[in-house]
Amino acid sequence: MSERARALRSNQTDAERMLWHHLRDRRLDGWKFRRQHPVGPYVLDLYCADAKLVIEVDGGQHDYDEHRNHDEKRTAYLISQGLNVMRFWNNEVMENTVGVLEAIREALGPSPQPSPRLRGEGEGRRA
Repeated sequence: MSERARALRSNQTDAERMLWHHLRDRRLDGWKFRRQHPVGPYVLDLYCADAKLVIEVDGGQHDYDEHRNHDEKRTAYLISQGLNVMRFWNNEVMENTVGVLEAIREALGPSPQPSPRLRGEGEGRRA
């Protein structure tokens, strides 16, 4: 499975690449994302383990009945594993990146990063 994930990483769509650019290196409010991450029999486009959030970026082929049925089975499996699934169309990511990022931010909730301590906060008082 990891070989397949590795191959998918090198063959990302433009939309996956665009979204990954905004999510990598904890760029979205400090949340850590992985790309092409295996879960059970599936390889997820993007995954945030801390939030149990899966993000799938779908091309036009996902609009056909056969692929839609596969996506529904896949989503049901992921939900049964306690994961939340968000799906975006390629053109949605490319044409409304800010809106997509806001939807992801809303699904994630508050940042996992603690706010930096103020100087002196948490230090013992000296007499």
